[in-house]
Amino acid sequence: MKKQYTSYQETMAFLEQAQEKYPELIRVHSIGTTWEGRPIMMATLSANIETADSKPALLFTGTIHAREWIGNELAIKFIDNVLTNIDHNPSIQQALSRNTLYMVPCLNPDGFEYSRTHFSFWRKNRRDNGDGTFGVDLNRNFGVRFKRSADTTVNTYSGPAAFSEPETAAIRDFVLTHKNITIALDYHSQGNVFFPAHKFNHESEIEGTDLNVLCANMNREIHKVTGRQYGIHRGKPPTNLINGSGREYYYSLGIISAVVEVGTRNIPDYMANMSQSVDENVPAVLYALSEAKNYSDEAPARVDNFTIESVGVYEATLCWDYPESDDIYFELYRSETVKSPCREDNLIAIIGKHTFTDVQLKSGQKYFYNIRAVNKVTDTKSPFSPEIKLKTQLSEDEYFRGLFPSKRDIGYVGQYTLEKNRDHFGYNSLFVGVNKRRGICYGVIAFNMENLPEDARIKNASFSLYPMNRVNAKVENFGEWTVSILDPSEISDITDFNQIHQAKPIQTLGDEIRSDKLTQGIWSHWDLNVAERRIIRKSIKNGTLLLRVEGPRKLPLGADSQMMQFDIGYGKFGSGIHYRPNLEVIYTLPSKQVELTPSSINTVSKAEVKQNELQSGFDKNGDVVYGQMTFLTENLPDPKKTVITEAYLTMSNENALPTSQDIRFTIELAGLEDLDYQSVKNREKKEFIGYEVSNAQLKDKNSHNFIFDSYCREALEEMHAKHTPFHFVVRSTSSSAEKNMLVNWHDLHSNQVCKLVIKYIERRKEPLPAPANLSVTLENRQVKLSWSNPKHADLVGAFVVRNRFHSPRSPLDGVKLYAGSDEYTYDNFGNPNVEKYYSVFAYDDVPNYSAPVSVYYSSEEVIPVEEEKYEKQEEEDDDEPLID
Repeated sequence: MKKQYTSYQETMAFLEQAQEKYPELIRVHSIGTTWEGRPIMMATLSANIETADSKPALLFTGTIHAREWIGNELAIKFIDNVLTNIDHNPSIQQALSRNTLYMVPCLNPDGFEYSRTHFSFWRKNRRDNGDGTFGVDLNRNFGVRFKRSADTTVNTYSGPAAFSEPETAAIRDFVLTHKNITIALDYHSQGNVFFPAHKFNHESEIEGTDLNVLCANMNREIHKVTGRQYGIHRGKPPTNLINGSGREYYYSLGIISAVVEVGTRNIPDYMANMSQSVDENVPAVLYALSEAKNYSDEAPARVDNFTIESVGVYEATLCWDYPESDDIYFELYRSETVKSPCREDNLIAIIGKHTFTDVQLKSGQKYFYNIRAVNKVTDTKSPFSPEIKLKTQLSEDEYFRGLFPSKRDIGYVGQYTLEKNRDHFGYNSLFVGVNKRRGICYGVIAFNMENLPEDARIKNASFSLYPMNRVNAKVENFGEWTVSILDPSEISDITDFNQIHQAKPIQTLGDEIRSDKLTQGIWSHWDLNVAERRIIRKSIKNGTLLLRVEGPRKLPLGADSQMMQFDIGYGKFGSGIHYRPNLEVIYTLPSKQVELTPSSINTVSKAEVKQNELQSGFDKNGDVVYGQMTFLTENLPDPKKTVITEAYLTMSNENALPTSQDIRFTIELAGLEDLDYQSVKNREKKEFIGYEVSNAQLKDKNSHNFIFDSYCREALEEMHAKHTPFHFVVRSTSSSAEKNMLVNWHDLHSNQVCKLVIKYIERRKEPLPAPANLSVTLENRQVKLSWSNPKHADLVGAFVVRNRFHSPRSPLDGVKLYAGSDEYTYDNFGNPNVEKYYSVFAYDDVPNYSAPVSVYYSSEEVIPVEEEKYEKQEEEDDDEPLID
């Protein structure tokens, strides 16, 4: 049977029938009356409806904009799902037994019915403005940042005053009298994106992680149904954000709040698209409802001072503060990407202590950690602490480079904008895809590869791009976005559309990203495989890596646009340095080699020490005879810049033992004080070298390599740093008593004497001293940071990080503000009225980062913050708002 959209009258009838059939689960009443006399219906759902108002609650509002019918449809489907499945679905039972759902399927009944019957694109309510126009945009009429507008004809006319409309006044009064509401979701279309609420201050908020994790966990429920992934995008406050929205009003009252934009059209084909959108959001709403209790007064307090204690190459230690309690434990989550869910599959620890060491990590990799407290008696969980971001140290043979395109090397070219394409570089966003106005559009990104050494051996590489808007990607499940490598020698002008269009890709990175998987507000990453890394290595010699970002090149019948917008980090439309497309490369260098011959060799037995001879085995009494070798370090380079990548001993034997008994020979790196028998026998055993060699192997061949493991290479480096000679001991072992069994190894004057082969790269191993004299001042209404860099030949620059909640302990632990050789910077994106912490790290060319020098900033005066006046980019469609 064909499914049609539900009218408002049909919605009221459905709610009344549901109440008649399930009076213990649902209560329906009106919270107000519209200009045209329609009731604004509220449905309350909870197990034991009489106690509903005493439980933590989720507020659901739908169809505040008349043409966005998804909210009403989703509400009906959700209520029907809950009522018909509660008897056999434990998740529904638990959610409703501990929480309450307040659901307004349609907050704009007059506009909704006008959209259905007269003009489908109608957005506002139906107020008579008295000048021949009708309607107020209800999502501009709330009392937070209300901005009165004079033009009553526009779709976003905000009304004569905040809460001037009966619809917004009704929901305000309801919320103010229901303090149990902890989460509010406002359902809109279009975009397939979550828009968490803002406080419009340029800064992270204590609830920021709560908002992102709530949306990410709802996203996981959506993905399980359709495989689709929504974006999570808070925008760039305060620029480009709306005034007078319900989302921000609820958030101002302490309610965790978000807008959910569903689908790719306001009123899509129901069976093909809307039914998918409804079905995927039903479990997401149920999850959000189950979380209401965790943001109530019943929940444990948020974990305090969640921070980094230390970071190594393969492990990181985190710590936090919390009052001691036998009823509390902690859930710790780890992800490798930002805005990830916190669910069972990335729960890495359930712990009662206030510290945790995460092990078996990868070198030079980013990790994101979240924590919440759990009361095991009440089974309630705390809000999340602000997310911890860190990057593990590089392995000793690794270097890292983060490459960013210059302004002139990033932009987009359009098929029908040939004369303007040059102006699209370094100023605008990347518009990629196709529409009728601009034709086919490609993003073009050129990386200067000259900072990478030509002989670099690339171990890992990834390309990252930040999608900032998908409003104009209007066709669900249509089109793919890819990144290709082009040959820069074949393109004389990267701003020339025809050259970019006709270029044949050398390679396409990874898998394509389908339209329903390309999400705004969440970084897109391409990890390069072996073949792609080889191309990157070749591009180092050429000096340039040229990428083309492309989407669909044609439109389906009836469509006018399938276009994605990516941030470039530059210009008035960019969000700053930390949103620039980037290429991250971890590489090593070819090893150099040195061969050391021993300064001395000795045979040490109970009877004597023979110099210049090397024997091992058993003497006539069955006592062990030791071989001993010493190598000096004077021919090795500076230990502060020497990383041993490989080491082995080459030993040649002159004879094998005339026995079939299993006799074996091992070599140890040892610490020796003297060369007498007791000193050698009681030596400090640092590490075995390689595997033992059996007598049978001595018979089979007369040359053997004893290879150092990683621990032993570290021991070598420690001894090298102390300029301590390398002492080795050859020892024999047997399962039976042996006598007169000696192996002769070539003596000191033989051309086959043992050799110590060391392969190494020259690389700094220790961080530089920290910067000094960090100070913070106000200059032209901006926070200015000044410091003194350490005076050191290996200094490359300073790295500056901001964190609202604690002193940054690693360069990734906050918002990057600056990296370079200067000794000052400005916090261009910060609010000077907000308290915060800053840290500055010195770094070398590896980079190794110094310990931080940190400062706490707090202003005693109120500094006016001027908001940028929103100006549309030339390429935006006039009828599509950035944020609903």
